[in-house]
Parts: sequence; structure tokens; C-alpha cells
Amino acid sequence: MGEVNKQEKTFEKDFIINIEHLNKQFLVDNQPIDILKDINLQIRKGEFITIVGHSGCGKSTLLKIMCGLVDYEDGIVERNGHAVVGPGPKCGMVFQDHRLLPWLKIKDNVGFGLRKLPKEEREQKVQEHLKLVGLEEFANSYPRQLSGGMSQRAAIARGLAGNPTILLLDEPFGALDALTRIQMQKEIIRIKEQEGTTMIMVTHDIDEAIYLGDRIVVLSARPGEIMDIIEVDPIEHRKRNGEYFNQYKRQIYNYLFADSDEVVPEIEYSI
Repeated sequence: MGEVNKQEKTFEKDFIINIEHLNKQFLVDNQPIDILKDINLQIRKGEFITIVGHSGCGKSTLLKIMCGLVDYEDGIVERNGHAVVGPGPKCGMVFQDHRLLPWLKIKDNVGFGLRKLPKEEREQKVQEHLKLVGLEEFANSYPRQLSGGMSQRAAIARGLAGNPTILLLDEPFGALDALTRIQMQKEIIRIKEQEGTTMIMVTHDIDEAIYLGDRIVVLSARPGEIMDIIEVDPIEHRKRNGEYFNQYKRQIYNYLFADSDEVVPEIEYSI
């Protein structure tokens, strides 16, 4: 029995994010509106977690609570073993719009959060992360000179430049065309595998959630509750034309559209 408890204790230390019984409300016209309800989620180091659900179910709010950008009143939210009380240097965030500063060159945008570092060290880190996302040739360009996909790469480089242990991604590819989006999905997997960063992504795209996630968190309509956490096959889930991929897709559709006449789509393409 003692050995079992010891193993469980060691396993718990691997949780980089721990959320227990989290509830969140917003005031609208002085009336409390439930946004998240009894969220319990533990995330291991190095995982890629995707979160799906209907618009307004609290996905982005949950992500911002993990980051420390939104307060919570009820429950436990821990990051790297400590209660979340605000943003921290080891937790980066990438938004749907790249939020690059238009008056700064790309290299200065990427290094914006590193201003306190010595110049030589800052420039080295910027160069490393521009190379990581394939933008080293565009270091002296301005955001207006980059495509949407390139701008998101720069935003990811900026998010990673501070060497965070956690990178939160809030619909980062939502505004991209379909082909660029697929390319960026492959790129973010490459970066995650190279850097070993724990990544948590909110997305409306079910295919994207399956393709990227080691586990998929399915939230109900508001107030967002966890309907299921689907652990996917580590090899089969990236075969978009495979049997497993379609099974995961049907499972998620059945959760999200159980009360509607929505038809679960068949596989449409193979990448």
C-alpha cells in the first residue's frame, strides 16, 4: 500500500496545472451570470490539451484564468504548484489576433517581453525564436509586411521567447485560410515537440482539436461544464482520413449536438 501511495504522489507532481471545483460568474446589468461550473482538470507537463465547445461556453475565460488575466472567486487554480494570482513569466499566451505592435519591427515585437535582459542575450533569444518559427529572414520587417500566418508565427515566437513552461493559445489560427491553418497546425506540433512546452489551445474547429490534442476537453453550453475529457491514440489521431479520427469526431459531435438535428460529417480530406 505504501508503494502505491508513493507512486501516486510522484504522479501528482507531474501536474503543471491543477484546477479543482472552479466556478466563474460575470456580472451583466448587475445580474450574476454563470460562465464556468465545477471545472476539474489536471494537466501534465508536456501535454497538448485542446478545449472545444460552443461559443460563449467559457473556453477563453478558462484559458485566461489559467494565465492569470481573469480573476476567479471559487475553486482552486494552480500553475507550477502555486495558486494563480496573476500572469507569470513562465506562462505565455497567444491570441486569435496576433497583437503585434505595428510600429515595431518583427525582431522587436518578439523581444518585447525581454527588454530587461542584457542586449546581447536578448538579441540571441530573439534570433533563436525567429529561426524556430522560420522568420529569421523577416526580422527587420514590420507586421504590415507579413501575411496572417507569418504574423501568427511571430506571435508564437514572442510567446515562447521568455522560455515559458506553459503556452496558452486562444483560437490562434481562427482567422487563417484553410491551407495556412493546416500548415500552422503542423508547425505548432513541430515547435511543441522541439521545445517540450506544455500547450493548451481553445478552438472551435473539431478537426483541429483532434489533430493537435493529446487530450480533448469538451465543454457544455454555458455555463461551461466538462462533459468529457477524451484521451486520443498518440499515433492514430493525426491521420485525418483514419478510422480513429472519425470516431473521435463523431464522439465530440454527439456531445455538442445531442439535442439538435446536426449531421455528423464524414471524413472529407486526407492530410
